[in-house]
Amino acid sequence: MSDLYFETHVFCCINEREQGHKRGSCAGFGSEKLQKYMKARAKELGITDIRVNKSGCLDRCELGPVLVVYPQGIWYHYKTTDDIDEILQNHIIDGRIVERLLLKKDQVTLEKSA
Repeated sequence: MSDLYFETHVFCCINEREQGHKRGSCAGFGSEKLQKYMKARAKELGITDIRVNKSGCLDRCELGPVLVVYPQGIWYHYKTTDDIDEILQNHIIDGRIVERLLLKKDQVTLEKSA
């Protein structure tokens, strides 16, 4: 561990727009509950050098819910606690990107299999 207070920061968008908004919102997809799960699960797994933060709009609403992992700047979409578990185990613990949940820089829609 370095001298940093946290090695990893995860920003989970919990922004909420009015129902029916054309862009949607991460909160409308259950992001707040999933962020709380991720924070609790990281603690259960004994990950001590991580901060799982709530975030306002990350401006990728159509892909939501979304999160970004820093310092790498890796973006993910997720829908379930299984997705969160996979991100924690593979990315945070094992250092491997979760390709099936990865968002690309200019991506504006999700593939049907995602």
